[in-house]
Amino acid sequence: MTDAPRFSDPDEAEEAFYAAFETADLESMMKLWADDDTITCVHPGGSRLVGRDEVRESWRQIFQSQMRLSFRLTERHAISDRNIAVHSVLEEIEVSGQGGLSAVVASTNVFVLTKDGWRIWMHHASNAATSEEEADDAAERPTLH
Repeated sequence: MTDAPRFSDPDEAEEAFYAAFETADLESMMKLWADDDTITCVHPGGSRLVGRDEVRESWRQIFQSQMRLSFRLTERHAISDRNIAVHSVLEEIEVSGQGGLSAVVASTNVFVLTKDGWRIWMHHASNAATSEEEADDAAERPTLH
């Protein structure tokens, strides 16, 4: 990845991740990912995607939809050591031009330190309860794991 940007810390990599997401820039998005066949991505309601080909195709499909999203990250919790960092965030997402259409997504981003700097290794996102009623409904469902 000689032409990929070098991120000195996981925060820079995460900022670039959401910038690539907001601009629907597939090449920039894929330069953020670790050069590893075990990279993993789970989009809300989707299946687990493993490897560069599956992850790239998922982003290509999302970006081709022409839907432009903006993100505000809240409730961020981060832990890290020398070689790995885990960020848990709520993504408050607004869809441009859709009359206030928005969503809240709970995401976990895992970053690893590589020879090329910090890279994302896993992004796992799922829909988050956005109201007390949804939270109550979720609490009544059985816990599966």
